[in-house]
Amino acid sequence: MRTLCCLLCLTAGLWQLGSAGWQLAKAQLAQILIANAWEARLQGGAAQKPWPWADTWPVARLQLAGQAPLMVLAGGSGQSLAFGPGMLAGSGHPGELRTTVIAAHRDTHFAGLEKVQRGSAVYLQDPHGRWHTYRVAEMRIVNSARERLPIFAERGLLLVTCYPFNALTAGGPLRYLVYAEYQSAGKPVQL
Repeated sequence: MRTLCCLLCLTAGLWQLGSAGWQLAKAQLAQILIANAWEARLQGGAAQKPWPWADTWPVARLQLAGQAPLMVLAGGSGQSLAFGPGMLAGSGHPGELRTTVIAAHRDTHFAGLEKVQRGSAVYLQDPHGRWHTYRVAEMRIVNSARERLPIFAERGLLLVTCYPFNALTAGGPLRYLVYAEYQSAGKPVQL
């Protein structure tokens, strides 16, 4: 009986370990497919989904100071945000005369957002390969139950995530906002 219990526990443990490994492998593969879809777009192609049943596609590449580049996906749905930051519908695209709004989860893709400081450079690559430079001007915390996201008719960048960063439960009304002013567009930056 003891041997059977040990065997069952070992099997259950291996099953759980295998499931976690499978999830990690799928997440890594998704990032490769998203990057490939972005590279195809930069080569002059139309926007394309990273896999046939995806409900999103890459629309930009974001580079925060001292952090790895992030592929920005279309939309802010939970499905999109599971794979990367999302450019919210109704916001402007890089360089347009409308604030570009990008949201991501505080515990994954925007985990380092709290380290961004006033004056830091933020780079955003558009589908034509042009890099747009922004400079962080303000960080603040808002209650989303009482305030709407500030979208202006100007070339700014607003990065949004849940707050506080170390919260044990998700879904609170507080949001951490980082607003960056548009500086210029031009040559690619060294990432």
